[in-house]
Amino acid sequence: MDNTFSREQIEDKKKAIFDAMGTRGQKQILKKGYEKWDPFQEPKDPIDIRKDKTKRTSQMLIREFLSNIDADEYSNTYAQAALEMCLGIINDEERTRGMFDFAIWYADLLKKEGYDTL
Repeated sequence: MDNTFSREQIEDKKKAIFDAMGTRGQKQILKKGYEKWDPFQEPKDPIDIRKDKTKRTSQMLIREFLSNIDADEYSNTYAQAALEMCLGIINDEERTRGMFDFAIWYADLLKKEGYDTL
């Protein structure tokens, strides 16, 4: 935010923005922490140049993933689902995080109990 505002003015504006939001939006902010929330932050990079922790774009990741699988072994639906998961991970979506965490947990459970993975 512009440095011409005092900390108190910034906090007042932040509270005004928060108070004007719907209950659902407020709950999301409170869940992550009101103090950490910055309504004045710069927007995220456009999706096509956003990168993950390995510094790869979604296109790089999905291309690398699918190249490790025989093309005859997967369908368009499979590839689309992989792309959706990829984008969800890069965008740090809570829904995708839940699916990802469950998949890891389930693969570990199968391994622990002596089953092959899916």
